[in-house]
Amino acid sequence: MTGTVVTVGERTPYKEIVETLATHAVSAVPVVTDERRVVGIVSEADLLHKMEFAGLEPHVHLLERKQRRVARAKAAADTAGDLMTSPAVVIGTEESLTTAAKRMDAERVKRLPVVDEYGHLVGILSRRDLLRVYLREDGAIAKEITDDVLLRALWIEPGTVTVAVERGVVTLAGTVDRRSTVPLVVHLVETVAGVVEVVDHLTYRHDDTTELNRHNLMGATVRQTVP
Repeated sequence: MTGTVVTVGERTPYKEIVETLATHAVSAVPVVTDERRVVGIVSEADLLHKMEFAGLEPHVHLLERKQRRVARAKAAADTAGDLMTSPAVVIGTEESLTTAAKRMDAERVKRLPVVDEYGHLVGILSRRDLLRVYLREDGAIAKEITDDVLLRALWIEPGTVTVAVERGVVTLAGTVDRRSTVPLVVHLVETVAGVVEVVDHLTYRHDDTTELNRHNLMGATVRQTVP
């Protein structure tokens, strides 16, 4: 994320918002309270409604769609508090980059204000920040997979699984104890920052598929009998 964030207050006037966007070459700014709590976002799109409705009738038509009514109201607005889109879509400092990417896509936004546990603004995360993880060195990716995923998370001894990384593509080879461990290893490796793709060449000593199916079946039977 970017730690230095350009912001405006709820009473910041229209022209000052335009000047702020132009001066800092950004397309949107968070609107914050005096305590740095994020209450909304003002974007170029919010500001352009004034130009869109210039010269048109100021009153709202009864059959006008909600989106159009909101745009018309913003066209008449003069401060950030009336112009902003609220509530703002934000993300917490402890949430993953994967969560951030999904939230951006779901909410159709290009950036997310980052807030701490008290809702105070601490930074802003952009699409460019998300893509920056793919600039990570192959050696650093391989070390994290070996040390954190295989050894610490899965207790797989060094040398049991070999990890080769080339331009973010991870190739896993070796033999693990159980068949069910293979997809778990692949999934955890996929979550490592900078991993583009995982090529799975893993084998296993014991096929525990039947055991897992029997366990799941018994579990389902027990749950069904509980009133």
